[in-house]
Amino acid sequence: MAISESAPAAAAGLSQDQLRSMYRDMVLGRLLDERILVLNRQGRAPFAISGQGHEAAQVGVGYALRRDYDWLVPYYRDLTLVLVMGTEPRDHLMASLGRAADPNSGARQMPGHYGSRAHSIVTTGSPVATQILHAVGIAHSFKYRGEDKVVVTSVGEGGTSEGDWHEGLNWAAIHKLPVIFLVENNAFAISVPQSRQMAVAHVADRGPAYGMPAQTVDGGDCLAVYEAAKVAVERARSGGGPTLLEAVCVRLQSHSSDDDQRRYRSPDDLAEMRRHDPVERFRAELEGAGVLAEGDADSIRQECQRVIEVAQEEADAAPPPSSSTALQHVYQEG
Repeated sequence: MAISESAPAAAAGLSQDQLRSMYRDMVLGRLLDERILVLNRQGRAPFAISGQGHEAAQVGVGYALRRDYDWLVPYYRDLTLVLVMGTEPRDHLMASLGRAADPNSGARQMPGHYGSRAHSIVTTGSPVATQILHAVGIAHSFKYRGEDKVVVTSVGEGGTSEGDWHEGLNWAAIHKLPVIFLVENNAFAISVPQSRQMAVAHVADRGPAYGMPAQTVDGGDCLAVYEAAKVAVERARSGGGPTLLEAVCVRLQSHSSDDDQRRYRSPDDLAEMRRHDPVERFRAELEGAGVLAEGDADSIRQECQRVIEVAQEEADAAPPPSSSTALQHVYQEG
């Protein structure tokens, strides 16, 4: 199966303002991810799980959806995607620092467990791939009620080895549900390479067995992902059923703050991977197309940095949860 690539930026059917906005969202996601890792290394954030290298795939999918209308059931690397869907850097810094104002869970969930009722983002659990079944159930409810909403749920390629994955895709295909299964394939399930997880070259090769369209796309190519996601969203919204979309990404950081990928990846492998940074790739593409003028990329980066600094100040000043709420939402109340 060939990996799909995009047309030039000028032929993507997006305005220059939209393309610049896509680039800004990628930069904001990257800088916020970096800040959270710094807080972890400072001993202030107990845990961090990075999505660096996945930004292009997440922005591409996010821009194909209707914000605050379509639903998202993400996984733990989807920081940039939930930003596109309407969350703010402040939200995630509150979560990372365990503040009571954390809108995801009031500091009751691990960082990376995103949730927002206002933005139709359903929080996930720590067991891998359980969100697949939640997304399928939500999609089934949309079909039952005759709504034209679409659900996107995402997972790493390691999650496709779970039973929840197989059950969810089988059910969605049988009932032609409006759900898109996004696999952000970075080739490593923690430290286990893809070759030890599956005998097929691409996760999308499994699509025909479920009876659904499937496509492998270059996850470092923001516009290629956008074009593929747009087709899948239109199919789902019009009653055509689910799509399996595999975005081949690079994982620029270790699996999590508790992992060190230098122990199982060679220096040459890591160096080669960093030559495919999707943020730098999109910047070069937009500059080459004249969408970003000289100095624009620096200005966008500085603006995003200021947003994060303000968010950091708010999170630093916010109080932790009161000990009196320790049992809230744990046992039945009243």
